[in-house]
Amino acid sequence: MSASPEREPDSTGDLAGEQNYVSLLYRKLDAERESAQRRLTGALAQTGGTPQARTERDVATTTYSERLAQLSSVEQGLCFGRLDFHAGEAVYVGRLGLFDEDGDYEPLLLDWRAPAARPFYLATAASPEGVRRRRHIRTLSRRVVALDDEILDLRTADQGKNQADLGLAGEAALLAALERRRTGEMSDIVATIQGEQDRIIRDELSGVLVVQGGPGTGKTAVALHRAAYLLYTYRQQLATRGVLVVGPNSTFLRYIGQVLPSLGETGVLLSTVGQLFPGIRAIGEDSREAAEIKGRQVMVDVLAEAVADREQIPEDVLEVEFDDSVFTLDRETCERARAKARGTLRPHNLARRAFVEQLLDALAEQATARFEVDLFTGVPEIAVEEGETADAEVLDAGDRADIRAELAASEKVHEALNSLWPRLTPQRLLRDLLTSPERLASAAGDRLTGTERAFLVRTAKSRWTPADVPLLDELAELLGEDDSEERAERERREREERAYAEGVLHVLEQDEEILDEEILRVRDILDAELFAERQQRRSELTAAERAAADRRWTFGHLIVDEAQELSPMDWRLLMRRCPSRSMTLVGDVAQTGAPAGASSWAEMLSPYVGDRWRLRELTVNYRTPAEIMDLAAGALAEVDPSLRAPDSVRESGIPPWQRPLAETSLRSAVDDELRAADGGTVAVLCPAARFARLRAELPEDDRLSLLTVEEAKGLEFDGVLVVAPEEIVAGSPRGWNDLYVALTRATRRLGVVYTEARLEPLVGAG
Repeated sequence: MSASPEREPDSTGDLAGEQNYVSLLYRKLDAERESAQRRLTGALAQTGGTPQARTERDVATTTYSERLAQLSSVEQGLCFGRLDFHAGEAVYVGRLGLFDEDGDYEPLLLDWRAPAARPFYLATAASPEGVRRRRHIRTLSRRVVALDDEILDLRTADQGKNQADLGLAGEAALLAALERRRTGEMSDIVATIQGEQDRIIRDELSGVLVVQGGPGTGKTAVALHRAAYLLYTYRQQLATRGVLVVGPNSTFLRYIGQVLPSLGETGVLLSTVGQLFPGIRAIGEDSREAAEIKGRQVMVDVLAEAVADREQIPEDVLEVEFDDSVFTLDRETCERARAKARGTLRPHNLARRAFVEQLLDALAEQATARFEVDLFTGVPEIAVEEGETADAEVLDAGDRADIRAELAASEKVHEALNSLWPRLTPQRLLRDLLTSPERLASAAGDRLTGTERAFLVRTAKSRWTPADVPLLDELAELLGEDDSEERAERERREREERAYAEGVLHVLEQDEEILDEEILRVRDILDAELFAERQQRRSELTAAERAAADRRWTFGHLIVDEAQELSPMDWRLLMRRCPSRSMTLVGDVAQTGAPAGASSWAEMLSPYVGDRWRLRELTVNYRTPAEIMDLAAGALAEVDPSLRAPDSVRESGIPPWQRPLAETSLRSAVDDELRAADGGTVAVLCPAARFARLRAELPEDDRLSLLTVEEAKGLEFDGVLVVAPEEIVAGSPRGWNDLYVALTRATRRLGVVYTEARLEPLVGAG
């Protein structure tokens, strides 16, 4: 992997030498991009042909589209490092691999995920792994603007206190990245990944990996870079099923949205739990009490009972109208039908078929008997032939089948049977359950108290909430999806379309004699175009897009950020999305704020994988200055005195301040922080009860965000103002957890404005 003579790096290591090489890489990138565009254009231009040719075209279209997107997404920071080995080799490291296709196919640029790139992240003076010098190359657009060198030689290296204490690699480049102003979007850390982070990123694919880390330790960045690494290393296994990344809220997803594309991966599905039920927009809000109750494991039994309650039998008899007659279904007959249907052990909608078949048989038997009696006694002109008795069967099997088919097609019969065992959707059943105190009481039994049920009851016009989505998903499993009618309707439409097309072709072919014999027949052309159009609609969708539209899709790997916030019902949904249990879960139990969230990883995972999971910890705080962490430590001690905050890698020289609201104007404090941020971002974090009032008071500024603590999870800002910390603490049983989260969102400055007496754990700090 040594550089060829014409590409040998400048021995003096000056900017000009590195600029020449980086320019070469960008020329190679442009050439590959142009080639991919030409190939894509050529593939799209192909029409018709054999089925095999069309399949090959679709594969080529997908391949070149993905490659073009990948090449376009790595424009910024294409090359960020170089390794000089004692053996004289030099290797450049960047966002993706580029090769010298004109020569011996040697790497011009090594993908950061390749095994050979690991020394860039792991080599230290104590364990250099053959590396003499590690160079960090900083670029702006396509221009090299700075170089930071580390000499990994114990005889000459002086790595400084931080590296010795915390094991930091590329300290200068790391601190430069940490000091950079925030823009409202998360940046990747591919150029400054640290050793403890790299080991987690490259951990094996299989099994459940739990990454525990305090504020600012890079949990989210590690999770996203792990997604990119897994797709690179295990692409054959993951390309078809895809990777699902689950975040706590939509704000968070927007914040991280550019990270994976910048790493060359565009096929990952980013979602919240509330977005994982196709067709549902979960934009409503639950009370904390309702959200906590909906998240409980006991809701599984409540929902199962709610389904069972819709499988009814009549108190005495059910009258069923058919033509001008009335037939009856007695309780015993219905009980036998229900027992047979439930005995199939199939979901409600699929078991319904057995229930309906049983009762249709009973109705057909009554209708047949009555019709035969009418033939003998009610119609005088019908004579009994010689040797025939009045109780003989005069209807053959075909007649009986016709009667049964007429019963099955009768709307009134359908209504009667539907009243006993309706075909249900998850949406209908859950809405019926939560808008009816009577239905809810019947399903809940003694599993929920009257007060708890009252928290769940809502109006029919209420919007779906994120906590409803796991309940809908559970009901989808309990109900099953009987798509036989939809499938039959789809097949009917396709037959009609085909018949219409055949008619058009027949008319056109009447003039076929005027066509040159060498020209394709009209039928061949149109059939090929119809087939190609259908196939193209399918091929244009990526795996992530198909997964987003399919509730039953299962993923090759699942990554969950802020995993400690999820409820037992959330986990049931996610476990169904990844039955292989290939998962990466990142979070911090000290930051659990959701009322249904977990207080320990073992508590959260034991119902699903027992003790078959592995724990990795991140111990270094890259985001939060030491001065701010000293203040936040008081809140952490209230969460759990045994917990220790992660070590901060830097000091800002700016102590956090605390003032009573009576002594300061919130508006002026916000203006001061915006000025101090010098173009960076500022967030005001407040209790939910104050949100509407503050929104009216604060200035409109693209750099300013007003958020509740829950909305701020996983985010970071240059400056943060925490308003009414005492109300945040009092707002929930996990109020100290919430305050700890709020105090650790800042990368530079922190201010605390309290409305009552200063909280005791924060006295003396700041």
